[in-house]
Amino acid sequence: MDEAAKEERLETLRQLCRGQGLRCTVQRRVILETVLDLDNHPTADQVYDLVAERIPDISRTTVYRNLESLVRMGLITKACHPGRVARYDPRLELHHHLVCLRCNEFIDFEDDDLNGLKIPDTSAFGFEVNDYRVQLRGVCKSCREREKKEESK
Repeated sequence: MDEAAKEERLETLRQLCRGQGLRCTVQRRVILETVLDLDNHPTADQVYDLVAERIPDISRTTVYRNLESLVRMGLITKACHPGRVARYDPRLELHHHLVCLRCNEFIDFEDDDLNGLKIPDTSAFGFEVNDYRVQLRGVCKSCREREKKEESK
């Protein structure tokens, strides 16, 4: 993420905190900066490890709690798939993910056809859809190549 976009997101954090009566703590700011600086869909533990380099006395619980708070505020998104650890994503615009079932890598994926999916009417369930993301699951190129090498031994 470029510096201007990063600063804009950090300013949005300040405004949201002020509007919700929350303190815009150094910890919350550093956690958001860390996610914004990464492009690999980090786990909470990966974020914790990086934040702890800057704030050595921060607790893992503080990082986890603040990541969830940042998701609720709409400053980052959370991507999950069954049986795996949640990942955090700085990209807010509509995009999708390729998820490797072997190494758990998340790869951003753009597709106009997926972006144009007609959202079904869920009003009968009393449910209002306000976002969607598609995850295509399979095996990444690196894992397939590694498996091919192991098979040829």
